[in-house]
Amino acid sequence: MSLEVGQEAPDFTLKNNHGEEVSLSSFRGNKNVVLVFYPFAFTPTCTGELCAIRDEQAALEGHDTVVFGVSCDPVPSLKAFAAAEKIEYALLSDFYPHGDVSKAYGVFLEERGFSTRGTFIIDKTGTIAWQVVNSPADARSTDEYKAAIDALG
Repeated sequence: MSLEVGQEAPDFTLKNNHGEEVSLSSFRGNKNVVLVFYPFAFTPTCTGELCAIRDEQAALEGHDTVVFGVSCDPVPSLKAFAAAEKIEYALLSDFYPHGDVSKAYGVFLEERGFSTRGTFIIDKTGTIAWQVVNSPADARSTDEYKAAIDALG
């Protein structure tokens, strides 16, 4: 079961596609955070979603907001994927311990070994302000993200 709007977002530290550690708590009080969980790099629906975010990055990162893609792919795969698709926002690896952050957010599909499509917008206080969870086959809309971010003010 995924988390609910109004709950405190679980903190985590993951490595990004450059091997650098990123902690959710480091943004508290400074930035809203958009976490976009997706199944796998280099797959058609995931590539489409993450490239749409790339193309809308300026609009999404307005209002003191930062976007992160999160998957269970290893760092080298995320680095190659970001380079191939010219993705400039950070992609975070939930590879090891396998899926721990996805599990904390309630989007890990245990029987399949990867996360489903879940997006969580976390406000500057560390609270989940908006969320959507879709099946692995159902893409999400960046328009919904922008509207939710705009609502934060």
